[in-house]
Amino acid sequence: MIFDTHLHLIDQSALRYPWLTGVPALNRDFSYDEYAVQAGRAGIEGALHMEVDVDPADIEAETSRVKALSRHKASLLRGAIASCRPEEPGFAGYLERQRADPFVKGFRRVLHVMPDELSEGALFRENVKRLAGTGLTFDLVVLPHQIPKAIALADLAPDVQFVLDHCGVPDIKGGAEHPWREHMAEIARRRNVVGKISGVVAYADAGSWTVETLRSYVEHTIECFGWERVVWGSDWPVCTLGGGLATWVAATHALLAGTSDDERQKLLSGNAKRLWSL
Repeated sequence: MIFDTHLHLIDQSALRYPWLTGVPALNRDFSYDEYAVQAGRAGIEGALHMEVDVDPADIEAETSRVKALSRHKASLLRGAIASCRPEEPGFAGYLERQRADPFVKGFRRVLHVMPDELSEGALFRENVKRLAGTGLTFDLVVLPHQIPKAIALADLAPDVQFVLDHCGVPDIKGGAEHPWREHMAEIARRRNVVGKISGVVAYADAGSWTVETLRSYVEHTIECFGWERVVWGSDWPVCTLGGGLATWVAATHALLAGTSDDERQKLLSGNAKRLWSL
């Protein structure tokens, strides 16, 4: 069975998603019910909801809506990685409110579409350090050239647990492996960073990729972090840009052919359950 650490739900009737206007293929509702049908067929036993970069005014409402869905009978939802704004002075109060809710397992601030200097701000870094000792993780979504910025954050907050999303967002479609490979090896040296094998099909050529197209990127990530520090995520519905949930799950199983049962169990569910105390 698989635990999905990276599920997005989109409900435009309740929440605002400014960025969706620039991505027509994703500019519609993607409901829990739609995901649950596909997840059940793919062998997914549980999931963490990953924030979807909603309008800042809707951040807490997004978490509340996901939590309400988790109360439904047989729901797969086990927690939420909530959106946050560490660059703002209100973060400390926001953190305290979220700490009071055990459904919240961590935070993410989208960085790959933001100016590089955002994560270098003094307030941003001070606020990220506040996560030390809370048991709450911080997901990093950065482009390959921004991985050194992520490394700097990990070094400045050694007691915070970071999770690097999407194998570091490599340019698979362009076949680019450098300096991505070197940056991945370097960030993996930080023991407070976990690598997430999630949704990389979205970065490949939708019409022509094969399992072999993905292999060097996925295997390099696992080699860098080791089987004890990798987790799996669907990145649904973004993965639909490269074939969809079932296709990504099938590719994952193909990529793991020849690995041990113990190695597969750690990547597909065990590490996630341990990391987030699920």
